[in-house]
Amino acid sequence: MIELKDVRKSFDGVEVLKGISTKFETGKVNLVIGSSGHGKSVMMKCMVGLLNPTSGNVFYDDRDFTNLEYSELRAVRREIGMLFQGTALFDSLTIEENVEFTLKMFTKMTKAERNDRVNFCLEQVDMPGINDKYPAEISGGMQKRVGIARAIALDIKYLFCDEPNSGLDPVTSRLIDELLHQITDEFNITTIINTHDMKTVFDIGDEVIFIYKGTNEWSGKVSDIRSSGNEMLTNFIKASFFE
Repeated sequence: MIELKDVRKSFDGVEVLKGISTKFETGKVNLVIGSSGHGKSVMMKCMVGLLNPTSGNVFYDDRDFTNLEYSELRAVRREIGMLFQGTALFDSLTIEENVEFTLKMFTKMTKAERNDRVNFCLEQVDMPGINDKYPAEISGGMQKRVGIARAIALDIKYLFCDEPNSGLDPVTSRLIDELLHQITDEFNITTIINTHDMKTVFDIGDEVIFIYKGTNEWSGKVSDIRSSGNEMLTNFIKASFFE
């Protein structure tokens, strides 16, 4: 579980996050929704350590991520996987080398052990046998799958996904959604997805947090979202389906 307690973030005196407190449950697909510019990405960056909160705390299973010593911080980061919006694969590396990258950085595995882990992760995303290909040689949807394989290479506990369906056609988007749901359930990880895709929310989401003007405007189960009674959330959902 990940918990935020009164997290605030300001830039040049302008407060972007205004005291967000929420929990992201283990074994669940947790969705973060909201319009652009309201603080979703800033919140995620504070959660993974790319930004330091101005105040407040981020806890990873009771470990205060915002106040850890370097060695403890590194240990938590080893448990975090990230799927970036643009996949962030290295064009000059093969698929095998891309998935292997974090293993070489964070583990003392032998080459044989790394190869076994790479093959295992590629099989998990239904992409066996493409080890020697380069990112430019596969489709955008396949690149997303490789990104997921790389994200889970370290036997993670927490998975962050930033707009995982961005730029994908509807069929491929649904395949990526199903894969993320499957991995969350199979490995019992805490998955946080930052998305504008309400179909993703309703198809695979368990819990949702709606960020509005830097605040936690509404949070709860996806099954309750349509009956939330929150005007801003209702307007956001309607607008999302007519984009």
